[in-house]
Parts: sequence; C-alpha cells; structure tokens
Amino acid sequence: MLQRRGPGITGLQRKNESAAKFKQVGSELSATEAETMATQLQMFKENLETFALKHKKEINRDPEFRRHFQQMCMSIGVDPLASNKGFWAQILDVGDFYYQVAVQAVEVCMSQRASMQGGLILLSDLSSKVREIRGSRAQAISDHDVETAIRKMKVLGSGFNIISIGSRKIVQSVPFELSVDHIEIITLAQSSGFVTVNLVTAKLGWNVSRVAAIVKKLMKEGMIWVDMSSEPRSYWFPSLFSGFSNTSLTSSSSSSSSSSSSSSSS
Repeated sequence: MLQRRGPGITGLQRKNESAAKFKQVGSELSATEAETMATQLQMFKENLETFALKHKKEINRDPEFRRHFQQMCMSIGVDPLASNKGFWAQILDVGDFYYQVAVQAVEVCMSQRASMQGGLILLSDLSSKVREIRGSRAQAISDHDVETAIRKMKVLGSGFNIISIGSRKIVQSVPFELSVDHIEIITLAQSSGFVTVNLVTAKLGWNVSRVAAIVKKLMKEGMIWVDMSSEPRSYWFPSLFSGFSNTSLTSSSSSSSSSSSSSSSS
C-alpha cells in the first residue's frame, strides 16, 4: 500500500521563503501607506492654517462660522484650543478668547449658586448671562462657545460638567456626582420644572422610599426646592423653570429637616 509523502525539507523551505516575502511586501506597503497618510495630513494642516489666516475675521466674529471651523479642525486631529502658545493662539487668539469666556461663565455660575440654584443652570441661560457680562460691543458668542470653554475647564478638574437632559444641556458647577436616578428625575422634571412623589412613582415605577431618598439628597445639595403650599408636595428645579419665583418656595437649607417625612407622605 502506497503512503502519501510529506512536503519534504525543500518544500518547507520554499513555503517559509514565500511567507517571508509576503510579510516583507506587506510591511513595505504599510510603510508606504503610512507615509502617504502623513503627507496628506501635513498638507491638510497647512491648508487649514492658510484658511485660518484668510478667514481670521470671520472665525473671531461669527460664532457659527467658528463652530464649523473647530469641527473641521477636530476632524483631522488638530485642536486649536490645546495650548495658549503656538500658531493657533498667535493667529486666532483662541486661547485668550476661551479663557475669558470660561472666567465669565464661572462668575455667572458662582452667582447662581449663591442665589440657591444648587449649582445647576441651563446652558442657554448661562450663555445669555455671559453675553450680558460681556456687553454688546464684545465679540459675539454662542452656546457652543460657552460649552467649549467649560469642557476645556473640565480637564483641569474644576468641578464643572455638562449634562444632556433630553434636548437641553445643563451646566453643573458643583463637584457632586449625579447618579442615573438623579438624572432620570431631572429629565422627568424638564417639561414643567418640578416633580411630585406620585408623578415619579407613576412614570418611573419606583417605590416611595426610593423617591424619598433621591429627593432628600437633591434637597441637601440645594438642587431642588419644595413647595410647601401645594398638595401633593411639589419639588422644583429652579434651574429648569424659567419663570421660577420663590414666593411660596422654601429652599433645602430651611426645609431639609422635613424633607424625608414630606416626601414619603406625598
């Protein structure tokens, strides 16, 4: 009976040589592709610099034009806000611009915290107040400009954060980590500015003790106020309610002692 012979030493050597050649060709192609991509990226960056020089006035003057320019930069890995030094800061003054916006945003947030809003403010409201501080003669800014300035502060561990609640964005200026439960209640309140224990249990399916615990924590942080005159008790987020008036509301600092009992009884 004949037996099938193996490939032999010569066959194995040829196979190894072929594999080595394929590997070498693959490496050469990868190196060529990498070099080509690097060349193209450098060309894109140079064209971007030319574009920035040509449209400097539009970038500085028009918030929407500036937003699209930033998106174009980020799409090829260029961050014009990465440093206050270098080409971009010298040409566009973007470092100084966003530094000023960030300082003004902090000033507004601090004043809002002092007025018992609990460190939460709608991004649109914050932008409006920053514009008031800057005055009508200053460089125009958009919500996107304020958001960009805040996100740049976030990397410094400043305690600032931006939270998306439905279609709106909220700026948080206190170092308090909002849980999923907290965000769900805020989301539920975004249409009316307030919630009740009955509303939360009906919409989210939570039991009363769970709602009471979340409400108590948010009241302790000053993020919600309780309307003592309503029945059932309503818990307001002043940062969400543009027509907010505190005539019949009591802040967490003065009513936190009764929050737990009132929450569970509502």
